[in-house]
Amino acid sequence: MPTSRTPDASAESAAARPSGGVQSLERAFDLLERMADAGGEVGLSELSASSGLPLPTIHRLMRTLVACGYVRQQPNRRYALGPRLIRLGESASRLLGTWARPHLARLVEATGETANMALLDGDEVVYVAQVPSKHSMRMFTEVGRRVLPHSTGVGKALLAGTPPEEVRALLARTGMPAATPKTLTTPDAFLGALDEVRRLGYAVDDNEQEVGVRCLAVPVPDSPTAAALSISGPAGRVTEEAVATIVPVLQQVAAELSAELAASGQPG
Repeated sequence: MPTSRTPDASAESAAARPSGGVQSLERAFDLLERMADAGGEVGLSELSASSGLPLPTIHRLMRTLVACGYVRQQPNRRYALGPRLIRLGESASRLLGTWARPHLARLVEATGETANMALLDGDEVVYVAQVPSKHSMRMFTEVGRRVLPHSTGVGKALLAGTPPEEVRALLARTGMPAATPKTLTTPDAFLGALDEVRRLGYAVDDNEQEVGVRCLAVPVPDSPTAAALSISGPAGRVTEEAVATIVPVLQQVAAELSAELAASGQPG
């Protein structure tokens, strides 16, 4: 999960600013990130307190963002993230999937199973990239497919770092319908599974989304948006014995993808 930004973060950002950086642009993006951290809607005084910027500066920046459609002002005078950001986010998600494909191909080569990348989009998991196994088997993990987090390995990996009260609130919004007889259908059972993910460093979907399919998943460390990698295959191949060899490969590939994403965000 993204960490909250502090006033010191603005100072650190300014100190690290490359020569020629546009201060107003950097401040505008910083405010957008703070709005996202706060749940998408904030007041000017909250932004001033968290960023350390004076109110007149924030008001001027927000006015520009509103005019461009990236922020909208609510009837209660608070500010919310605007609809034009959706298109940017969707394009970035597709690009993230493109970047992931070579890493997923390595997973397939190393494990022999289908490799997937998924993101948390609101309260749902969406699969954004996949490299299929050479073994022919149609599964639920298709690109573009949306599923609820409680019944998937990637859902567990994505939510393992989320505070329990936020997980309970998400589950209350989505419900916990049973996709199979093995689906976890109570918040306590799911929170127990998240404890296991944190303890072991990986998540398991054991016939919980689709009978006969097992998935192993790990989060992508320090991803700009919550992301997870997984492999999925027949339960007869993705056995307990196979976990010992597959999980280290998953973790290594996730770390390599994380490093590539971090490098891509650095100024040239």
